[in-house]
Amino acid sequence: MAKRIQFRAHGGPEVLEYVDYQPAEPGPKEVRVTNKAIGLNFIDTYYRSGLYPPPSLPSGVGSEGAGVVEAVGSDVTRFKIGDRVAYGSGPLGAYSDVHVLPEANLVKLPDAISFEQAAGVMLKGLTVQYLLRQTYELKGGETILFHAAAGGVGSLACQWARALGVKLIGTVSSAEKAALAKANGAWATIDYSHENVAQRVLELTDGKKVPVVYDGVGKDTWLTSLDSVAPRGLVVSFGNASGAVDGVNLGILAGKGSLYVTRPTLGTYANNAENLQRMADELFEMIISGKLTVEISQRFPLAEAAKAQTELSARRTTGSVVLLP
Repeated sequence: MAKRIQFRAHGGPEVLEYVDYQPAEPGPKEVRVTNKAIGLNFIDTYYRSGLYPPPSLPSGVGSEGAGVVEAVGSDVTRFKIGDRVAYGSGPLGAYSDVHVLPEANLVKLPDAISFEQAAGVMLKGLTVQYLLRQTYELKGGETILFHAAAGGVGSLACQWARALGVKLIGTVSSAEKAALAKANGAWATIDYSHENVAQRVLELTDGKKVPVVYDGVGKDTWLTSLDSVAPRGLVVSFGNASGAVDGVNLGILAGKGSLYVTRPTLGTYANNAENLQRMADELFEMIISGKLTVEISQRFPLAEAAKAQTELSARRTTGSVVLLP
């Protein structure tokens, strides 16, 4: 028997249960992984709360981790028992000692990357890869706005933008988080707790605004994002940390300058094994070269997943948080 975190009904962190379970045998194209470290992400709370419906209840939690292959299905060709692997896009159930995944969801993990680094960076790092390198391909020299610049995704985005020669303006909620974003490479920060973000963007860009805004906050920052982007610019709404953006009147895009909006997901970009491995290889190279540093700010035992999610939702974490089986 192994241990995992699951929930039987939607709700707050208190619905999470630490239970015994029997891991499944891998199907023909599946791999069973012994987790060495597990990533904690906002999307985990979306499934738990019911914002995103899980396939069924009771449901496992989590979609990111790293470990060692312990069993492979009959048709698996890319991995063998003992391989170091990582994953960042499900299926649900990563909060566990052992996890069974499709072969296509796994990437090979270089020896130079630790299990904790991989578990702390896969989902966030691959998100930054597609945001900065694919959704709006930054060439260098641009000035951009990135919300929640001291968070897990934001901290990596600050570093990656700096490596690309991009001026990243990051929004933060405190002087401490402003200092963190600056240390990670943000060109400028705006403390939304007492500054008008759109007005500061206007000042920082000499009235031009920015060609692209990356918004993982959602509901609370939607209008601010629209007011910060230049005419014919792009708002990339990639998360719902404050709640989902809804009730959108498309006419507002016309009124604010023929704006574009996209709501991307990692699964659409890492839509096959080849694309996923290519994206991961670029991410791993950024880490190995020293251009990206993965900061593991907190570690929790798997049994304390509810406490970890509580800290995350209360914005009391920075960088990456991992669970340890």
